[in-house]
Amino acid sequence: MPRYPHDLMVIHEHPEWQKPLFAALQAKRINFGVVDLKAAAFSSDEDPKAPLYFNQASPSAYVRGNTRAVPYALSFMRSLAWRGVKVLNGANAFAVELSKTEQAAMLRTLGITHPRSVTFNSLAALRARASEVGFPALIKPEQGGSGARIYQAGSMDEVEALFAQNPTLWEPDHLMMLQEYVPYDGSRGINRMEFMGGKLLYAMRVVSHGAFNLCPSPACNPEDGSGGVCEVVLKPQKPVEFHPYPEVPASAVEAGARIMAAAGIDVGGIEYLDASDGRQVFYDINANSNLRPSVAAAFGFDPFERVADWLAGHIDAVKSGAVSRPVAQA
Repeated sequence: MPRYPHDLMVIHEHPEWQKPLFAALQAKRINFGVVDLKAAAFSSDEDPKAPLYFNQASPSAYVRGNTRAVPYALSFMRSLAWRGVKVLNGANAFAVELSKTEQAAMLRTLGITHPRSVTFNSLAALRARASEVGFPALIKPEQGGSGARIYQAGSMDEVEALFAQNPTLWEPDHLMMLQEYVPYDGSRGINRMEFMGGKLLYAMRVVSHGAFNLCPSPACNPEDGSGGVCEVVLKPQKPVEFHPYPEVPASAVEAGARIMAAAGIDVGGIEYLDASDGRQVFYDINANSNLRPSVAAAFGFDPFERVADWLAGHIDAVKSGAVSRPVAQA
């Protein structure tokens, strides 16, 4: 094995999200460094800083003024893959998280129930296809992230008025999605499952009170209900609620594990809702898993300690040669 200055490098853009993970890595005495995506540069000829990288980049970087972080992350991770460096939640997994269209195609291929949707870059083109989704519907950025720029519309006229009033909705890539609104019991909320290494870490129910930013990180939705560091424009009247969900159905867990495997996501979260008609409808796949310590504590463990132990196992495997050189990621 070559000599590296670190055993692990964490790729990230949001320091507040990473504080609990960094604390857990330090407690385990893991020699790690960071790649800060906000302002960075790399050479294709430089040596990797560690034998293992862990991607924690987020599609929502553009909401925080860090639009350049996402394309940099993809380029950097693809470069690492060609060098034979192991990247957890690498470029392929991140690409799935970035594209709600790809997520929908994946769910369809896997035979997993998901909302109808139309992806568009022109309102005129959408008007010709909107009936395939119907109204009411949700307007979402194709890239998504932290519930930003999501709106509910009751008609195509409302959609056009929305974009006329706020042209920045087209950011960051001028690609949007009209997605079926699936009725469900709002008092019960939606369901989120966190997976690590293909296995369920824990599940929770999330009661939004009308919010779309359901990020589980206390930095975004603090335990005391105060304002977080990732707030979107539309705030709910009540704080978002996060509840442990130990009775999550085995059918949902099985579907989630299939999604994680198909997407190649090592650590991530999946959101689904129990529709009013009884269906389990899956609609969001996250490769950046912002864990909720209070929920995990109800299951008897610290989630970041679990992730740190899991990363330590991967470090040992890479160092011992037990992990083969990865195939370059597309």
